[in-house]
Amino acid sequence: MHDPAPRPEATPHDPCVRVRGAREHNLRAVDVDIPRDALVVFTGVSGSGKSSLAFGTVYAEAQRRYFESVAPYARRLIHQVGAPKVEEITGLPPAVALEQRRSAPTSRSSVGTVTTLSNSLRMLFSRAGTYPEGAARLDSDAFSPNTATGACPECHGMGLVHTVTEDSLVPDPSLSIRDGAIAAWPGAWQGKNLRDILDTLGHDVDRPWRELPRADRDWILFTDEQPVVTVHPVRDADRIQRPYQGTYMSARRYVLHTFADSKSAALRARAERHLVSRPCPACEGRRLRPEALAVTFAGRDIAALAALPLAELARTLRPAAGTGDGAAAALARDLVARIEVLTELGLGYLSVDRPTPTLSAGELQRLRLATQLRSGLFGVVYVLDEPSAGLHPADSAALLTVLDRLKAAGNSLFVVEHHMDVVRRADWIVDVGPQAGEHGGRVLYSGLVAGLADVAESATRRFVFPDGSAPRARTPREPSGVLRLRGITCHNLRGVDADFPLGVFTAVTGVSGSGKSTLVGEALAETVGAHLEGRQPEVKAEGLAAVGRLVRVDQKPIGRTPRSNLATYTGLFDAVRKLFAATDGARARGYGAGRFSFNVVAGRCEVCQGEGFVAVELLFLPGTYAPCTACGGARYNPGTLEITHRGRTIADVLDMTVDAAAAFLADVPAALRGLRTLQDVGLGYLRLGQPATELSGGEAQRIKLAAELQRTHRGHTLYVLDEPTTGLHPADTEVLLRQLHGLVEAGNTVVVVEHDMAVVAGADHVIDLGPGGGEEGGRIVAAGSPREVAETAGSATAPYLAAALSTGR
Repeated sequence: MHDPAPRPEATPHDPCVRVRGAREHNLRAVDVDIPRDALVVFTGVSGSGKSSLAFGTVYAEAQRRYFESVAPYARRLIHQVGAPKVEEITGLPPAVALEQRRSAPTSRSSVGTVTTLSNSLRMLFSRAGTYPEGAARLDSDAFSPNTATGACPECHGMGLVHTVTEDSLVPDPSLSIRDGAIAAWPGAWQGKNLRDILDTLGHDVDRPWRELPRADRDWILFTDEQPVVTVHPVRDADRIQRPYQGTYMSARRYVLHTFADSKSAALRARAERHLVSRPCPACEGRRLRPEALAVTFAGRDIAALAALPLAELARTLRPAAGTGDGAAAALARDLVARIEVLTELGLGYLSVDRPTPTLSAGELQRLRLATQLRSGLFGVVYVLDEPSAGLHPADSAALLTVLDRLKAAGNSLFVVEHHMDVVRRADWIVDVGPQAGEHGGRVLYSGLVAGLADVAESATRRFVFPDGSAPRARTPREPSGVLRLRGITCHNLRGVDADFPLGVFTAVTGVSGSGKSTLVGEALAETVGAHLEGRQPEVKAEGLAAVGRLVRVDQKPIGRTPRSNLATYTGLFDAVRKLFAATDGARARGYGAGRFSFNVVAGRCEVCQGEGFVAVELLFLPGTYAPCTACGGARYNPGTLEITHRGRTIADVLDMTVDAAAAFLADVPAALRGLRTLQDVGLGYLRLGQPATELSGGEAQRIKLAAELQRTHRGHTLYVLDEPTTGLHPADTEVLLRQLHGLVEAGNTVVVVEHDMAVVAGADHVIDLGPGGGEEGGRIVAAGSPREVAETAGSATAPYLAAALSTGR
């Protein structure tokens, strides 16, 4: 490891966090000194060990010390979870982790709940609102749609009610019931059962739906009656079908019951297609009880203020904030001060009631950072996981401003980062590598950024210090056709027309909140998906016939428990189990392939039921997982682990990295194909049995891409990816791009939402949205080749794209 100066011994007022003998995950007895009161960036390729050092070691040890100091009950359990594998850490202050993750998909989570602005706004109305004459003063909970005392009883605080209409249940009235007019009905036997019941009840199931009497149509679709009749099914030649008692259920009842109660995500999604959402008639979409909505402040009720853009909300509250010392002035001043931090970060276009699932990852990250900035903590180590992920280069300037302010307040910032602009701004850099997994885990350099230029082993060096030569320009491919979308109106897109060339690589760019994900994920993908499923697209489109298949590769987890892992998701574990079942030892004992599944009773460890982990519930703290004490995390029972292939057990294979497994299973074609595709997308460092709970969104996305690359495809496929380079080191991005461009060379279309200007510069076509976010965005500012977009005045992307085209930065 390169070090710019000798390390002094620790002192009572040590300016450094000193790590000795760190062995977490792939770290190789790492010794490193990290200065406090500084912006320290941890770099290295994906899987090199930088997160193991920053989060798995430094932050984990800070948390362990906190638990030991305050909670005896938690302390007893936290020992089961295990302290980080490190000999000693000195000079370690309290730590706060801010991870880059998307919010849980709940419409009750909002900008106000993430930032706690909702709490202050409710308190303002409770303490200082204008009440109707004679009305009792309400507690602050009465102004929350998420409490029983505040939520509108009709819509339960959601603001929307879900219902069905004849059009949503019967999209094609020219069909008869026998031919499937009632599209909302279930398929297979259950749908035939309902049809036979109607036939028994005397309804004409062979007449076109539109020709049936209105009264009959209404009863079939909407009745609450559930008559029971004896059904005499039509006999099939090869089957004996006896009469049975059948109960009728209307299409409305079936759809609402399935959507509310079904455990099957697929059935719920199918039912949801036939639902129509509309504002609640009781609260008019405002989510609250009438008594709460009757209270006003500055002439508006709380729902009206929560719907204002934050910048306008601050202007509305400023008159009250500037006068007096009462509750109204104090609460209004606090709200205005906190909103100013958000507007400084470019989030003034968001409203307090904006649902969190509609936010981009960049918007959400900045909301969390702004909340920390207002917390007033000092002497803390903030450990951040790629805070620039999901941020347009123009938004990164605001991020750096916040990081500087947190540092100026007396805090230390330890940042795992791939964005080279953030790396260049750091006070100190810790570069881990040189490669991933077992080929990484060493600190190659710890020192001032400039010193990295002398570290030949570093994969980061050439991206921090590019040679300045312009990259070789690639001639854009000629499209094979065009997919035209017209009049897109969704979120902040208002009547937008967009053209997506087919057979090329298209990058969709724009600042956070400009409408990129809406355009690609909700307009393009939903329109193509509806066409391929035989549904009528909501957006008018031309050229759909040229697309034969749609593949959406998103960053949602591949599973939510340790039972789901890399090997099972990609299907390569089937080949591994068959390999072990074919060994002499397995055949002698009569073990089939099922024995080597950790989901089967015969082979798994029964203490953890094959998970390798047991859930640990911590009082007043989030639950966590600890390795099973019976099998040590191996997942299997002793009998299964006695079977080996080339001296390795099935648990040993699951513990191998993809790279190691590719060598070990080189003579197993069924497994090797999957392993090669995982290597091709830069995931050679992951372990086969790596639980889904340990994977980042970027890793999950690349696993899905690898699973897709294994398949044999026919026809033109449209691939839609949302920020595929998230969490990737620039060297890994190069590997991924080779695969994506390979898909285009094979005659397919790739559309990516992307902020990495190196990716955008190498695209065939660019669609730039903006010019700003929220209400200030939602327009296509520029469209064309990267060179054409880089020369467009008024585009926030243009100057950064021009720089990438000229210098590679």
